[in-house]
Amino acid sequence: MKKALFLSPLLAFMLFGASVDIQQMPKDAPRIDATQQNVIVSYNNSIKEIKQSVVNISTTKKTKQNEQLNELMMNPFFKEFFGNRLPEMKPQERKSHSLGSGVIISEDGYIVTNNHVVEGADEIIVTLPNDEKEYKAKIIGEDSKTDLAVVKIEAKALHVAKFSDSSSLLEGDLVFAIGNPFGVGETITQGIISALNKNNVGLNQYENFIQTDASINPGNSGGALVDSRGGLIGINSAILSKGGGNNGVGFAIPSNMVQKIALSLINHGKIERGFIGVSISDLTNDVKELYENKQGSLILSVEKNSPAEKGGLQRGDLIIEVDGVKIKNSNELKNTIAAIMPNKTITLTYERDKKNKSTKITLAKMDSEQSGAETTTGNDSVIEGLSLVEITDKVRAQYQIPRDIEGLLITDIKVNSKAETYGLREGDVIIQVEQKRIVTLKDLNTAFKEHAKSKKRLYVNRQNFIVLLVVS
Repeated sequence: MKKALFLSPLLAFMLFGASVDIQQMPKDAPRIDATQQNVIVSYNNSIKEIKQSVVNISTTKKTKQNEQLNELMMNPFFKEFFGNRLPEMKPQERKSHSLGSGVIISEDGYIVTNNHVVEGADEIIVTLPNDEKEYKAKIIGEDSKTDLAVVKIEAKALHVAKFSDSSSLLEGDLVFAIGNPFGVGETITQGIISALNKNNVGLNQYENFIQTDASINPGNSGGALVDSRGGLIGINSAILSKGGGNNGVGFAIPSNMVQKIALSLINHGKIERGFIGVSISDLTNDVKELYENKQGSLILSVEKNSPAEKGGLQRGDLIIEVDGVKIKNSNELKNTIAAIMPNKTITLTYERDKKNKSTKITLAKMDSEQSGAETTTGNDSVIEGLSLVEITDKVRAQYQIPRDIEGLLITDIKVNSKAETYGLREGDVIIQVEQKRIVTLKDLNTAFKEHAKSKKRLYVNRQNFIVLLVVS
């Protein structure tokens, strides 16, 4: 009888080799010796024009001391305690100074910078490169939501920055940051684009930052981020640093956003943003399974009498395009709509029930606004471990639920139950399952029966925020 031959994994690897095909880069890549031809590698030609467009901005703010102390001393409690022994302290006026940068965008003196550089300034002084003359500037317009502002000086024939298309940028592109850090004069730093479309940084309301490792130090705010051709791709805005120094994480506002905001401030002196009236969120991994499109902005709620409601949009719709432009996430939708002027009619493409549809919506202006309880608990609920109650006047008063909220109140959740696993919480109000609004327990049971064999989108109102959960 022949014995079976057994090879250990190590012996098999030694005899027959690995099954993985390791990919190799070519070994004969040439090296360029910069010293061979007496060559100096330089980017001077890339930045010599654009650096003439980057200016120094110095601001002065007047502050008064002792005002808060005097208000405290005038408090009746202090007057009764101390009597008239405390003399009134005369406010002393002091001036605080700060430095920043800006970029010239017109020959006749319009300059774009960060709003935080000039906000609240009593005096703004602009100094041009290689020019000792000081120009007094006036604020044309400010937009705190993007941290951009436009100022103007009285000058002619200035060097104007040329804009590059920030939508064509790629991670790894070479970039230069030009500004006036620490007040030492014009400074240029070099790096790459580390990331694009950064949002939720918490700096501005509208964020779509370019992230770079080029040093952006104090004083660089409002300066230029440029590509290797010398084209303006962004306005340097901030750094992430605990100590205030550069740690290789800087952010710039993309040039396409800068251009739109600057032109609106110059032409109108303010920003008017479009508004459709929806609450939105990104697609999570489990929610993606319920949609054909894997990118877009998910509608969690629709305001009454809003453009979205008039256009027929509903909770659960996934917006995937605005006027033919793809929408990848909720931040893109927010920035896209906000960049469109009010009263303009746009076409929204969205997915509902796994079918793509479209509707026309006329944007509004953003700043204009528009008896006994039946309970089921435990296994009697369509979701195991969930205790629910219909919202009556008595329940509404007991739990302080606003009048405009309708649904089923979750009064208890069992530990380690399915309800807890799904992410439901005590105090949540179930308001919708798929496209069916939920008001009664019968509504909930019907909705679960209609979608018994599939995962379901369940919407809850959690402390006046709409949350989407996926349940089986």
